[in-house]
Amino acid sequence: MPVLAIDTATMVSSAAVATKERLLSEVIMQLKKPQSEVLMDHVIDALRTAHVTKNELTGIAVNIGPGSFTGLRIGLATAKMMAYALDIPVAGVSTDEILAYHYPVENIYSATFIDAQKGNVYFSVHKWEKGVLQTVRELSVLALDKAIEICEHMDKPVVAMGDIAQRKEQLFAQCINTKVAPPYHIMPRAANTAFAGIDKLAAGKTDNLMTLEPLYIRRSEAEELWEKRQKERQNDGNKL
Repeated sequence: MPVLAIDTATMVSSAAVATKERLLSEVIMQLKKPQSEVLMDHVIDALRTAHVTKNELTGIAVNIGPGSFTGLRIGLATAKMMAYALDIPVAGVSTDEILAYHYPVENIYSATFIDAQKGNVYFSVHKWEKGVLQTVRELSVLALDKAIEICEHMDKPVVAMGDIAQRKEQLFAQCINTKVAPPYHIMPRAANTAFAGIDKLAAGKTDNLMTLEPLYIRRSEAEELWEKRQKERQNDGNKL
């Protein structure tokens, strides 16, 4: 039964329709255009290309991050709205899990390098064992050079993925144990979101529409700035 997948966590905007057996369609675009302008067109095109109507969908999978604060909110709001209107379950999948679905093979590690601003990355490491995805290192915020160092000391080859691996590929040039994924496997995409979501839905791991939220890991820069200003105002008030 078909599942719709939505991925807007990064500058890649994509939507896909898949069943457990195969990918029916995928629309993907990596351009600097607002997700709000292109997402619904991608959803409509993915459904039309797959010859699937919205009423035939049995679930929705959505990337919940980490990633772009704005993109995540747009994608999640769309997924929740459609799931509510169609009365079907929704499964949230993290960016690092989605990236790991690019390489569902044993004897390598999949490492996530997603921009966390200020020289930091959202970093995690996964591996596949007997067809099951396993977490080797939990998702956290690390300095980019520290994350690369960790990969270089791992006991198996590491494939680096994510927007920082794409933009900072030159930093990996001298790495021995860590290689950057090719362009078609370096960013999260809805096809991976779909199959990761299908696995979660099949296992009964659905999310509550009312409580499902983006996986931010850290607060946005705007929130940090707001808190800083509030503290400054409070300190100024105490001085009076």
